Amino acid sequence: MTETTVSEVLAELAALEDPKIRQVNEKHGDDHGVNLGKLRALAKRLKTQQDLARRLWRTGDTAARLLSLLICRPKAFERDELDAMLREARAPKVHDWLVNYVVKKSPHAEALRMAWSADPDPVVASAGWALTTDRVAKKPDGLDLAGLLDVIESELRAAPDRLQWAMNHCLAQIGIEHAAHRARAIAIGERLQVLKDYPTPPGCTSPYAPTWIAEMVRRQDDKGS
Repeated sequence: MTETTVSEVLAELAALEDPKIRQVNEKHGDDHGVNLGKLRALAKRLKTQQDLARRLWRTGDTAARLLSLLICRPKAFERDELDAMLREARAPKVHDWLVNYVVKKSPHAEALRMAWSADPDPVVASAGWALTTDRVAKKPDGLDLAGLLDVIESELRAAPDRLQWAMNHCLAQIGIEHAAHRARAIAIGERLQVLKDYPTPPGCTSPYAPTWIAEMVRRQDDKGS
């Protein structure tokens, strides 16, 4: 792909920019104003183009980076490349999509999970915890769940926002998926009270771990009955 192609894509993204959407997104730290449905439609039209994805990422533009994550080939990235991308991904939506759409599908996911979880940068560490939560749900064999609960119990309350959110999700996931650890996970949540008063829209599940665990276990039981 040529630089002209990148320019054409950037022009198309600029044409999709909506000031009202940008205003809403910027409240969440995402500096772009492109409707995500339209962004996905553009990605579907472009199809998978790894070279273009890399070029779009290098622009540093948030909408371009989101698009790059939709048209890339996740397994084509080297470990160091993904590490560098994550450290550059400060917009929350870019960070989330990079972890969920790319890193989770990468052969380097486990190595990055272990490295990132211990990183002193809380935003990087939050990505490690997101990968750990994914393993708790899908591939728990080999994980020290009791040890994870120890870390969560000692560090959750004082953790910065994004890291706290990721660790709290892991706490809830352990309680939801692993009955042997459920009582302790609930007890940790009740003692720490993290996100207990988080405003939750009607029909949505509270991120407060004891409530979250109880609701998801109830749904599982309803499905099983």
